[in-house]
Amino acid sequence: MNTDQLEKVESATGFFAALDQSGGSTPGALAQYGIGRDRYSTDAEMFDFVHAMRTRVYTSPAFGGDRVIASILFKQTMEREVEGLPTARYLWERKNVVPILKVDLGLADEKDGVQLMKPIDTLDEVLAEANQHGIFGTKMRSVIKDASETGIAAIVEQQFGYADRIRAAGLVPILEPEVSITSPHKEQAEALLNDAIRKHVEALPADAMIMVKLSIPTRPGLYADLASDPRVLRVLALSGGYSRDEACALLVHDHAMIASFSRALLEGLTDGQTDDQFNAQLNASIGKIYQASVDKH
Repeated sequence: MNTDQLEKVESATGFFAALDQSGGSTPGALAQYGIGRDRYSTDAEMFDFVHAMRTRVYTSPAFGGDRVIASILFKQTMEREVEGLPTARYLWERKNVVPILKVDLGLADEKDGVQLMKPIDTLDEVLAEANQHGIFGTKMRSVIKDASETGIAAIVEQQFGYADRIRAAGLVPILEPEVSITSPHKEQAEALLNDAIRKHVEALPADAMIMVKLSIPTRPGLYADLASDPRVLRVLALSGGYSRDEACALLVHDHAMIASFSRALLEGLTDGQTDDQFNAQLNASIGKIYQASVDKH
């Protein structure tokens, strides 16, 4: 493990940039960016467009390790280059941003009020490739739609099961059991989730290291005890469908969390902007998310 990256993840001020849209979410991300489905006809063309979008973000003078601690990558992004360097190397060597890899393969069908992850059959191979690329950690997402104790227990069990394998490979896992912001019992689901995660964290070895990425809770500070556990490097907040302004307004009141936004980070960026317009918008977005992560009310 890169000790400089570990120190940055543990102690730097800022937030995580989530640029890990995969096959299912890429068309929506491109549409938000101003590239409609009429601009591409194959998956290869679609992923070329999204890599160009990510490259524009990464190479912008607004994007750097002074405010962005880490960036979460899609596997194809890791396997591509930015300005002649493999993406993970570019981020760390040129931008001082820690590279993290999304490893899940999408969601299973809903059962017991939740969507588990599909089996990650390729995990060992992907972790080996991540180590070759100098990746620091991983991220995997599942979704909680209602306050089902059975479903939430299954979600957390699956997340920690994969996390054990990821830690054994020398990487730091980010567990992302997202509570839907449209859940009819969001606050109750969050309380059940917090209890389940804490029980699993308490069972970890003293030298274990994980991160968690969670929806901004209805009750600010719900995850404060989790954030104070030395085995939890960071508690990250996902935007979960909120606009950037909404997500930042909620996050600023939660002292336990920093941002790991995706759609809310890219909001307002379009393919048709000049470089000056693009960089100004990205700078404003990064500034707002940084302030919500650092300056708490």
